[in-house]
Amino acid sequence: MDTSIESRSNPTNLASVNLSAPTDTDVDPWFVIWTRSRSEQLVCTALAQKGIEAFLPTYTKVTRWSDRTKRIEWPLFPGYCFSRFDISDILKVLTCQGVVAVLSNARKPIPIPNYEIEALQRLMTTGLVYDPCRHLSPGSMVRVIGGPLAGVVGRLVRRGPQDLLILAVNLLNSGASVQISAWDVEPL
Repeated sequence: MDTSIESRSNPTNLASVNLSAPTDTDVDPWFVIWTRSRSEQLVCTALAQKGIEAFLPTYTKVTRWSDRTKRIEWPLFPGYCFSRFDISDILKVLTCQGVVAVLSNARKPIPIPNYEIEALQRLMTTGLVYDPCRHLSPGSMVRVIGGPLAGVVGRLVRRGPQDLLILAVNLLNSGASVQISAWDVEPL
């Protein structure tokens, strides 16, 4: 029986990160790739073999069975990964083993804003503790002005005496939550 008892971040669990990539409009957009169940890493590997940039945000989940405890890397967005490619290469993406579809609207792939992916990539490199956060509720958008996430834009949600910053992928209505001081953020 699999029971999660703790979640911890791990900054070394990136499928592919290019933090120095420019963020201007000349760069190919990020898209959400819908994968078969538990095929996220397989898809990222297949995309990389075809020369297509892929990103699989993960977190470390401590799992306890009756005879042992183990840390397991788990996708932050189960069933999804992200890929940056020119729309003319969509057939290369769709023919990768494990790919179900590219999230689309009226058969046109929906691009993800670069700042959402960059915020997740940056969070993963900080070593901060973060967990999955599903079904986001409306909250005020803020920019982090201090600490290791300075410059990152996210949604701030208050829960008791702690502030919780949500770094979201709005298309998936999901994100990662990290505790942050109210002094380190400013409203947008």
